[in-house]
Amino acid sequence: MTSKHRAAVLGSPIAHSLSPALHRAAFAALGLDDWRYDRFEVDEAALPGFLAGLDEAEWAGCSLTMPLKRAVIPLLDEVSATARTVEAVNTLVFTADGRRTGHNTDVPGLVNALRERGITEVPAAAVLGAGATASSALAALAGLGAREVTVYVRSPERAREMAELGERLGVAVRTADWARGADALAHPLTVATTPAGATDGFVGELTADPGALFDVLYHPWPTKLAGACAERGATVLGGLDLLVHQAVLQNELFTGRAPGPLAAVRAAGEAALAAG
Repeated sequence: MTSKHRAAVLGSPIAHSLSPALHRAAFAALGLDDWRYDRFEVDEAALPGFLAGLDEAEWAGCSLTMPLKRAVIPLLDEVSATARTVEAVNTLVFTADGRRTGHNTDVPGLVNALRERGITEVPAAAVLGAGATASSALAALAGLGAREVTVYVRSPERAREMAELGERLGVAVRTADWARGADALAHPLTVATTPAGATDGFVGELTADPGALFDVLYHPWPTKLAGACAERGATVLGGLDLLVHQAVLQNELFTGRAPGPLAAVRAAGEAALAAG
């Protein structure tokens, strides 16, 4: 029986994170009554010192959110192939032999959330935005068979980075100007990865029959774009879908217990959002 029984989410800002509610629910469902899950405000400068101060004999791992997903990589002994490809680690695991290993559960979390809703294959798709979550979205779309993805961006530099990632993934990435973002919804699937309010202006330009939308925001929910797509009969997924699925995969890495308790984690997330 492992002596490890602690985990936490790290990031800045972190007070809004739903991760404690999700992981504590998972521990309870698994009967792991002696496990703890906390949250800590940690920025890039503080991360090395914070990790050095942990007693790895009792820590199973950490969930990582912005701005730490790339900053943690030089501090690791091993990085999974998926995390290396997208250059983003959202899960740090302290192994029994003292190594720090980095993983990315956002990519398989996106895939699992889509598959749960019956979206198992996507020949072509679109991504709104080009940040770290967009990179994970592109990798997830590649895993679902996408061979062409149009990315709507503001920055030429990020457009180049997404095109380079597409080459590594075997996906042809086309870039389009952000102002034409409403055109994305003509694709069978669009993943929106931008901050709250960024896509509101596209609502008035939506077609009568938009494709499926995966908007990774969970607060406020629904976004104006998600609400408009749902009104038109489109399949709509939200940030809670991603959060729940990636958290379950993280919990499996922390505890070694699989499959994780998806229903319990989802219920906890819904209750936390309802409570504000």
